[in-house]
Amino acid sequence: MNRACWTRPVPRRGSSHSELMPLQEPMEAPVCLVGNTDSAELEVVQDALEILNHIDQPVVVVAIVGFYRTGKSYLMNKLAGKKKGFSLGATIQSHTKGIWMWCLPHPTKPGHTLVLLDTEGLGDAEKGDSNNDSALFTLAVLLSSVLVYNSMGTINQQALEQLHFVTELSDRIKVKSKGKENKEGEEEEEDDTSENEFVRVFPAFVWVVRDFILKLNIDGKDVTESEYLEHMLTPKSGVGKKVAAYNLPRECIQSFFPTRNCFVFVRPISGDKISKMESLPENTLDPKFIEQTRKFCNYVFEKAEVKKVKGGHELNGRTFSILVQNYVTTIVNGGAPCIESAVLSMANSENEAAMQDAERHYKAQMEKLVKFPAEVQELSALHGKCEQEAINVFMKRSFKDQDNKYQGMLKGRVEEHYVATVEKNANISLERCRSLLKDLSTNLEKNVTSGVYSRAGGHNAYVCDRDKVVKQFKETPNKGVKAQFVLEEFLASKKGEAETILQADTNLTAADKRVAEEEAKAALIAQEKKAAEERVLQTEQMLKDQERSHNENVEKLKAKMKEEAEKERMESQKALESRMKLQEDLINKGFEEKASRLTSQIDSLKKNLEEPRPFRFFETIGKVFSDILHI
Repeated sequence: MNRACWTRPVPRRGSSHSELMPLQEPMEAPVCLVGNTDSAELEVVQDALEILNHIDQPVVVVAIVGFYRTGKSYLMNKLAGKKKGFSLGATIQSHTKGIWMWCLPHPTKPGHTLVLLDTEGLGDAEKGDSNNDSALFTLAVLLSSVLVYNSMGTINQQALEQLHFVTELSDRIKVKSKGKENKEGEEEEEDDTSENEFVRVFPAFVWVVRDFILKLNIDGKDVTESEYLEHMLTPKSGVGKKVAAYNLPRECIQSFFPTRNCFVFVRPISGDKISKMESLPENTLDPKFIEQTRKFCNYVFEKAEVKKVKGGHELNGRTFSILVQNYVTTIVNGGAPCIESAVLSMANSENEAAMQDAERHYKAQMEKLVKFPAEVQELSALHGKCEQEAINVFMKRSFKDQDNKYQGMLKGRVEEHYVATVEKNANISLERCRSLLKDLSTNLEKNVTSGVYSRAGGHNAYVCDRDKVVKQFKETPNKGVKAQFVLEEFLASKKGEAETILQADTNLTAADKRVAEEEAKAALIAQEKKAAEERVLQTEQMLKDQERSHNENVEKLKAKMKEEAEKERMESQKALESRMKLQEDLINKGFEEKASRLTSQIDSLKKNLEEPRPFRFFETIGKVFSDILHI
């Protein structure tokens, strides 16, 4: 069973909500994702969010909208591969309330999760709340990869007038969090190029026509279902309120939705048996209806893409849940969902989590790999390896990291951990070396205390025993980075007692003693030099580590920016192709004036494609990191 589609989270004993274990039971039925409070306000259901938060796979989101009692839930159950699940109902009342969600393994795309969203039927007279209908329609558009609009009979003016929600989308959805200011400092309205932003992120549009009894024939020529839809979306020539009202829904559908398709279905079964479709054997249904259903499902499975946000970033269940919460909260607070704000909010949340994941990975790997005390080069190599892995962890999950804020914070935290590790390593080395010298010099100390060296020839015996301790210390492995410092410390501590023993040795002449003093002084200076070299080596290595870290971060940032720029380029290319096709269709149908209005949008998209954005950013990367990371 695919874990991405399991439902009941079981917390670890003593764990926080964010540390839930993988889901334990298969998701056998839909759950409510967006419901209504007692005061009729929309609310996100936390249990549904928990399900989404455990889905790390890319999600393909299919939402269905339409008037109540038109058979929406039946189609969603077929997409789920089930006879039952979403409530069909058998009366004139609307059964589905709010938005219900069913997460399933994608039947044709391994490693992907299919998220089905069945929305409350529009136009429910019992509820009598058009604002609720508009909000649910808006959510369906914003959340889905494919939006299925389900209607009855035929595509005619009445059907298009019922789809008035689509004409409200430009008022109900904001592209940017704030408009640009003009010379007077007043906020300007978004121009018509904002439609380019809609077409970048809006879902594919599929119109499903149920109980269709007409022939797919226009002017004596057989047409496909898609050609039928495009024909019915053809605007009228002329001016005036009636023409404008006729054209508005058609132009909105053509302008907002980059991909459009249509499926028509015959009536599945005659008489009142249709209310029992859920329980009827499939062989009792019209074979043509069964074949049409199969074609519809195959199209959705094959063509529906992973849900993306502006910039081309693909969503998984976790990031999708952030999007749901952001949009619903904005609507409840009386605002219009803002695409840019939602993406930035999601990016900040994901980048924060990505930074924490990467930091945990670095710490865990360093704790696992470092054997204290370690040598400078060994510790540096492990740090480089673990930091590189941490950056990869961050880059895999992060996106739209504005001003490289979170990557900069990650680098700072990794450096802090590394400095702490270096200090820990030094302290352990210090303790080990001091302990080792204490053990090795036990006999030396005992002899000094008992006066063994306070005799004629005692100085030579003392020097011999002391040098033996030094030799044993040097030959002992795994002392770490403080070996030379501790040895310097040890020899300096013995300087006084060595001079006392030297002066008390009656076997030595004054000249012998001066030579011995000079030798001792030279040996101490040599050891001080080695200790200083040890410190310089460690400092130089830290600087090299910083430079390597800087270069590694810059290279990974370049690759990330190039990847994001390519996603944006593909997004712009797709939008451009959609605009150009629409313009061509309008020209072919004789609507040159309407077609000319698209020129500014097309020019804007072309300009966006021509700009070498990532390379312009690359020029400032070094400065950005210098400012953020103080390198």
